[in-house]
Amino acid sequence: MLTELRGGEKAISVIGLGYVGLPLALELAKKFRVIGFDISESRIQMMQEGKDPSEELDASDFADKNIVFTCDPAVIQEASFYIVAVPTPVDESRTPNLKPLMSATETVGKALSAGDIVVFESTVYPGCTEEDCVPVLEKESGLSFGEFTVGYSPERINPGDKVHTVASIMKVVSGSDPETLKVVAGIYGDVITAGIHEAKTIKVAEAAKVIENSQRDVNISFVNELSMIFSKMGIDTQDVLEAAGTKWNFLPFRPGLVGGHCISVDPYYLLHKSVKMGYDPQVIASGRRVNDQIPSFIAKQIVQHLLKADVPLKTSKVLVLGVTFKENVADIRNSKVVDMVRELMDFDISVDLYDPHANQEEVAHDYGLTMVDEIGEAYDAIVVAVAHKVFRAYTLDDFRKLSNRTLLMFDLKGLYDRSELSPGETIWRL
Repeated sequence: MLTELRGGEKAISVIGLGYVGLPLALELAKKFRVIGFDISESRIQMMQEGKDPSEELDASDFADKNIVFTCDPAVIQEASFYIVAVPTPVDESRTPNLKPLMSATETVGKALSAGDIVVFESTVYPGCTEEDCVPVLEKESGLSFGEFTVGYSPERINPGDKVHTVASIMKVVSGSDPETLKVVAGIYGDVITAGIHEAKTIKVAEAAKVIENSQRDVNISFVNELSMIFSKMGIDTQDVLEAAGTKWNFLPFRPGLVGGHCISVDPYYLLHKSVKMGYDPQVIASGRRVNDQIPSFIAKQIVQHLLKADVPLKTSKVLVLGVTFKENVADIRNSKVVDMVRELMDFDISVDLYDPHANQEEVAHDYGLTMVDEIGEAYDAIVVAVAHKVFRAYTLDDFRKLSNRTLLMFDLKGLYDRSELSPGETIWRL
């Protein structure tokens, strides 16, 4: 199969063209014939016009690529190698929601032929590919496992990062048998310049992915908990971390809102599988609880500072800068800024939410929040929640002009120099 794919006699289909699937599809289209499939007609139309709906890629990234974009499931039947890269979120009860993955698997199953290979990139718990996805592929295709084979290669996309791109991040690959692994490693190896790591089994590859972000989640939860402790002590956490960071082996994690589709979601997949296997995890669950508390903790700090400044909450007005889950991206998935804003609104505080990167219609649709088109003035407090480049360019004088009283700022990313404050002014930070 590898020779036929390289020669263009057979095609690769990428199912799901979001933050993960689209960059991968375009990278593969440099060397292979690719069919990009997504269920959204509007997204497909944009890609056909050379536009990235996620605003991560430029028009030049679409040029001279051997790729066809479609939302017609019949078209992907032309492929022999399928890559599934759809989201795997959690529901309101923090339980893994496999509906998008199962739906995509059904679509692939209907197109599957004997000898085809299906590779999953979506984040899942160990065992999901073989125990949950393979039976669906068998049912929809009428084939038995072995007549088709599977692999798993966890995505490592970092939205907004122009350095660590698809090709420049080492790729973990796995296959259900040695021959499948050889094909999977060969295809990815043709486009990934950083190299390939062949995992021993599919479950190993799945586990590797889910612990990457779980590890970060636990480490961030530690410094977030420190921030809550030191706040009660009147100690600046950033100053403490700066001092501790002088030790050669101190890990440079910083406190903050932990949102997005990876770090705040992946641990729940591991927790879910662990509990099903009869073990109740302590460290991972504790880290999740701490990080989920941070939006409420910040909101309460804002409320306390407003009250201390004799600002009536019901007539107060707060500016929140940034709603995306990280800097310089348009991605609002699982934004913890939203949780913080809702907490403030529960205190009857008027909030102006501004973010030049976020889509206002998406924010309204997903969260029921209205963003402002431009920043107003006369705010009682200003919250810099996301470190967008445009916000980094602001000076304290810029913020003073937006304030209707002595400057009261909440610098959640530690961007601004507190030595430049005038008497009576405040910059609170995690």
